[in-house]
Amino acid sequence: MRILQLGKFYPPSTGGTETVVYDITEVLNEYKDVSCDVLCSSKNYIYEESSASNYKIIRTKSLGVYFSTSITPQMIFKLKEIINNYDIIHVHLPDPMANIALMLVDCSKQKIILHWHSDIVKQKLLLKLYEPFQEWMMRRADKIIATTPKYIEGSKYLQKYKDKCVSIPIGIDVCKLQKKDEKVLQIKEKYKNKIIIFSLGRLVYYKGFEYLIDSAKYLTDKYVILIGGNGPLKDSLYKKIIKNRLESKVKFLGRVEDDELGSYYEACDIYCLPSIVKSEAFGIVQIEAMSFSKPIVATKIDGSGVDWVNKNHVSGVNVNPKNSRELAVAFNELMSNDDIYKKYSEGAKNRFDKLFNRDAMADSVYHTYKEILK
Repeated sequence: MRILQLGKFYPPSTGGTETVVYDITEVLNEYKDVSCDVLCSSKNYIYEESSASNYKIIRTKSLGVYFSTSITPQMIFKLKEIINNYDIIHVHLPDPMANIALMLVDCSKQKIILHWHSDIVKQKLLLKLYEPFQEWMMRRADKIIATTPKYIEGSKYLQKYKDKCVSIPIGIDVCKLQKKDEKVLQIKEKYKNKIIIFSLGRLVYYKGFEYLIDSAKYLTDKYVILIGGNGPLKDSLYKKIIKNRLESKVKFLGRVEDDELGSYYEACDIYCLPSIVKSEAFGIVQIEAMSFSKPIVATKIDGSGVDWVNKNHVSGVNVNPKNSRELAVAFNELMSNDDIYKKYSEGAKNRFDKLFNRDAMADSVYHTYKEILK
């Protein structure tokens, strides 16, 4: 079984989709009857390499990223050159460039799987121009993988092709998230053993960090909110903290290095995902926190799978988006009752173990391949 993963970027580029592509590729290449390679674009270089696990990573030169799309015309020519080496092309979306490349080559002999990580939400005008290309790709697909059953129901695009859809939740490699006891102790001491609410992500509009910041108005001084990540909204969010005199309650961490991330998950009491629109389709950070038995406070975004990942009153609490007061109420609900906290903490770990392991994800993908090749 010869598979090509087709995606926008690939590690060392970082991001949720990139991690999923990496994990699927790494695990599938452990199967005796699978050979799985990667075709992606790269911001800085172009070459073909062999990974440590002996699969090919083919990187085509990106001319830049515009409207969240990596412009790499060379991908079309490279795909045309290599496509007949593969039985299945597994395309990770949204990625209009990969879509166009697939349209412009002869893929009549290959099975096509689409991995639907999210609808395109922000670029509404460009989406109108792109929709015919997307429609062609969805008609052509043999199977469409969605990351939650809720997203299949909530996406107007997936609804039309519901008979092709299968839900395969994202799984992660817990070995990458190692805590360091000394660092955990250091974090707790730095914030004077306050109740730590941790949140992580790019500082962009759909993450809803302004509402998490505002929630501090309704919290006592025994709480501190730690926000990890960088992004274009950093200055405006910091001004909001200063304006509302919340410097003692809300702290920006900047980029949290990979080798320290596990320690922050371990040190926190609650993980919060305050996202506000369905660009946040899943929220991998939720399951990372669940692997550390941390209760989650997340949002009920219309059409998104975020509140399916965090099951309300099982692994945590889901509140309405853009509602700072509800976030604060949820934090207090979790921390004011030891029995409730223990219930959600155990529920988070149990839900993670059952649904969000990367081996389980890759195994489901493998069986999907086997099904369409019958």
